[in-house]
Amino acid sequence: MANLKLENKKVLITGADSGIGKAVALLFAKEGADIAIIYYSDDKDAEEVKSEIESLGRKASVFKGDVNDYKFCEETTQKVVSEFGGIDILVNNAGTQFPCYNIVDLEEENIRTTFNSNIIGMILLTKLVFPHLKQGSSIINTTSAVAYQGHEELLDYSATKGAIVSFTRSLALQSKSKGIRVNAVAPGPVATPLTKETFGEEEDDPNKPPFERNATPEEVATSFLFLASDDAAQITGQVLHPNGGIVVNG
Repeated sequence: MANLKLENKKVLITGADSGIGKAVALLFAKEGADIAIIYYSDDKDAEEVKSEIESLGRKASVFKGDVNDYKFCEETTQKVVSEFGGIDILVNNAGTQFPCYNIVDLEEENIRTTFNSNIIGMILLTKLVFPHLKQGSSIINTTSAVAYQGHEELLDYSATKGAIVSFTRSLALQSKSKGIRVNAVAPGPVATPLTKETFGEEEDDPNKPPFERNATPEEVATSFLFLASDDAAQITGQVLHPNGGIVVNG
């Protein structure tokens, strides 16, 4: 039997009730990890992911709440540590977006919600999980190709994804002496419930990558597995780009 890449690792993943987060959770469980999930609202999807993880013979816990809520993040971190005996890997994947063609029409509430969900909540949760990490632990953040390319409909979302890149690089510098690796994954277009809900099924999307199709969440999840595993022992402060061939700088 092949060695499992994440045997007995304890993982906390945000936004893991669907899409990329779900794919990462299931892949990590297949590789031997116990998984705690933070999700925002969809109870049915979260319970399905929990059942799938448990069917793989791993421990699973789900926590409903908003990563922008400091008290929720604090309580959830303590519960995960208590239940699992620690946290080895943090995957910051939760996010939201509100497309808008004209900056004049951007709604203040949507701007603040996007920043709170995508970057402020990420920093808050990471701050609380960080003291529980140890040498060999890993943090992986979900950014996006739009951090490098921009996106005419996603001004505030793109800005948060750029902030995630900078946060990743800066925290990696701070974490080197502790032996904790901090990296990010920047997918291109991915077929997830969020993108389908936001943009629908756009067959003639001019932003399609060179592969001429959106990635599946499962195709992106393998980048997270690489960064979480000992295979990436020399990788920190970096961003992987599973984007179908879009050339970006950084």
